[in-house]
Amino acid sequence: MKITVPELALVTLIGASGSGKSTFAKRHFKETSVLSSDYFRGLVSDDENNQDVSRHAFEALHFVAAKRLELGRLTVVDATNVQSDARRPLIELAKRYHCIPVAIVLNIPERVCIERNRLRADRTIGAPGIRRHTSQLKRSLKELRREGFRHIYILRSEDEVDNATFEIQPLWNNRRGEQGPFDIIGDVHGCFDELSHLLTSLGYHLSRQEGFSFGVGYRVTAPSSRKAIFLGDLVDRGPNVPEVLRLVMSMCEEGKALCVPGNHDVKLVRKLLGKGVQVKHGLAESLEQLEREPEQFVTAARGFLDGLVSHYVLHEGRLVVAHAGMKEEYQGRGSGRVREFALFGETTGEIDEFGLPVRYNWAEEYRGGAMVVYGHTPVPEPEWLNHTINIDTGCVFGGKLTALRYPERELYSVPARRAYAESVRPITTAPSIPSDAQRRSDDLLDIRDVIGKRYIRTALRINVSIREENAVTALETMSRFAADPRWLIYLPPTMSPCETSSRDGFLEHPHEAFEYYRSQGVLEVVCEEKHMGSRGIIVLCRTEEVAARRFGVATGERGICYTRTGRRFFDDPSLESLLLERLLDSLESGGLFDELKSDWVCLDCEILPWSLKAQDLLRHQYAAVGCAAHAGLTAAVAALTNTTERAFGEELLKRTSARLDSVERFIQSYRRYCWPVNSIEDIKVAPFHILASEGAVHCSRNHKWHLSTISKCCGQGVLRETRHIFVDPSNEVSVQAGIAWWEELVQEGGEGMVVKPSDFIVDSPRGLVQPGVKCRGPEYLRIIYGAEYTAPEHLNRLRSRGLSAKRSLALREFALGMEGLQRFVNNEPLRSVHECVFGVLALESEAVDPRL
Repeated sequence: MKITVPELALVTLIGASGSGKSTFAKRHFKETSVLSSDYFRGLVSDDENNQDVSRHAFEALHFVAAKRLELGRLTVVDATNVQSDARRPLIELAKRYHCIPVAIVLNIPERVCIERNRLRADRTIGAPGIRRHTSQLKRSLKELRREGFRHIYILRSEDEVDNATFEIQPLWNNRRGEQGPFDIIGDVHGCFDELSHLLTSLGYHLSRQEGFSFGVGYRVTAPSSRKAIFLGDLVDRGPNVPEVLRLVMSMCEEGKALCVPGNHDVKLVRKLLGKGVQVKHGLAESLEQLEREPEQFVTAARGFLDGLVSHYVLHEGRLVVAHAGMKEEYQGRGSGRVREFALFGETTGEIDEFGLPVRYNWAEEYRGGAMVVYGHTPVPEPEWLNHTINIDTGCVFGGKLTALRYPERELYSVPARRAYAESVRPITTAPSIPSDAQRRSDDLLDIRDVIGKRYIRTALRINVSIREENAVTALETMSRFAADPRWLIYLPPTMSPCETSSRDGFLEHPHEAFEYYRSQGVLEVVCEEKHMGSRGIIVLCRTEEVAARRFGVATGERGICYTRTGRRFFDDPSLESLLLERLLDSLESGGLFDELKSDWVCLDCEILPWSLKAQDLLRHQYAAVGCAAHAGLTAAVAALTNTTERAFGEELLKRTSARLDSVERFIQSYRRYCWPVNSIEDIKVAPFHILASEGAVHCSRNHKWHLSTISKCCGQGVLRETRHIFVDPSNEVSVQAGIAWWEELVQEGGEGMVVKPSDFIVDSPRGLVQPGVKCRGPEYLRIIYGAEYTAPEHLNRLRSRGLSAKRSLALREFALGMEGLQRFVNNEPLRSVHECVFGVLALESEAVDPRL
């Protein structure tokens, strides 16, 4: 006997003790898919024969079975299951998780079971117990179908058990192996002229010919191996239902298209099968048009529509198509409830003023990873909402017929030639600002999207784990201090220093930075001046309308400047507004928006002076330490100078004078970062990355492009150009030139430099290369490590610092930053962008030396 089991099923093995269920399961199923009642008895009590713990054992078994089914895994229950009470919870599990219940009955002769148990020393079930099992089994056989088992296989002898063959059959909706590209077409409703026009505009060539199984059809040539997908409702209301069916049936027969059923298609089938249905909502037109067609065609059309699968899961689970949509928990499942949702969606149980059911907007709560494309309810314009899109644009009601190209996410439409029917519920006029539905959804942030332990996948092949306690910290920071979250599309990553130097008097030196990139196979690096300012992210929109349309911010703002932790950079809104106006003027005069073909841009910058943002830090920490140390050591040197005639005083005076010199250097170091800010003219902004603009994250551009493009906007305004040089890390002359350039910077009082690969992202056989390392000057490091860090005893201790945790953190935050920007550019929901933004902020809570 050949036993065919769907790939997602709950298989219930039924048989008396000794019928060979465990042996059968071991032979035909993965070990991990088999849940044995004996094993669970042992799991909870250390004794597989302990019948007293059966209740606890089955509670655990049902729990694990539920988790497997929730994850879409084939599950096999190995227990006697000869009583209906034992099978009932399994049927309920299958229904709850929308999978197919399968019964495999081992109806082995009673004497065989008794003999097998007699020979097993580990079994205490005697002949009376087995007779009871076999009696219960016989009574159960005629009840299995009524109980809800969809497939039932009964093996009545040892030979049948031994010779049984197995096939795991993919579900009909499983098209994960088909990756496209696809052209997904909304509700057609008999509008053949518009359909042929749309297909032609997409590059398909149609030719009406004979030779199909149903008679005359269409030979269709698809462009570039593309495949069409029809979202159902091919029939009713429109002027040429038969020709629409003829075209779609032809394309499906030749493998040029897929089609899912719509509620109108199913209703037509029921009518053609003689079932009692109400002839309304356009069904009369379909019946009248089909009456003029040959019986052969009508029969074929009925069979075609009746055989359509509720929905398809495509491209390794990244794309789902269904007529009325598909919740995440239903995707790739097979049940009556799933099919009903695919056809009708979900209603609230209420009736609107037009006498139609009020539909529950499942897309507002959708959190799945797959893109869902659907139709069913006509809309004036397709709108993305939480990675779903409705492309039924009401062609039959005088709207247009729309197609979505996948994976390009491009929309194509052709207008209806006229209105062929009147919609009972008027189609709302298109809103002036697109994506209104997504904006409304984004206005209410859901704590479940950012809380708890999370795993975030990124395109840079770094999967980032966020600890629950760190997520809580990030949530508190965002809730209490963050700017308007609709602006927060990116948080910058931390940056690791270069390897610790062994050179005398240095903790960091460019030689180690160049050597790191040389060892990674990087052919060219850029050395950028490290500005003495504070990190800032600037988002700028050309107009208030752009801010409202693209970011959902309708407050009149045209941009924002925020810190690396998502807080507003400026406490004074008028100062921020004035700065953004100056920046917009500079970007417009430099032609940046036109060059990027964008009306918004996101920049990564340093904002100077450091004292602008770090005034409290300077006053209460650095200045306080500097003043106290300077006053104390000055007095100590004066006192020791008067005691130099004593034998012990000279060495102590020397050490104390050296300490005073270090403190004076410390004071001079932080003073370089301070200058008075009396007007907007005293603020400088130094952008070094053009992070993103409409349609693009600019990580594919090298740093030469970033710096040269930005330099076109730098002039007399607030923008300051970032000085830089390029170095070949494998060329000693070039390396020495880079070191000399760094020495000039730090001797001028500069902080140091950042060394980056010339390419924005570099992957090596050992993984992602650090996107940048900082090489700070010896005087600046006094601010970080203390005034006396250069003393040999301190420097030697500091050289033991470890960088692995910092570098791991830098790569993870970098990957999250790029992922968040890409999601925003792809018009993904704000919650999806915030998953990455919150992730970066959460990672900042990890225990990493803050001085690095």
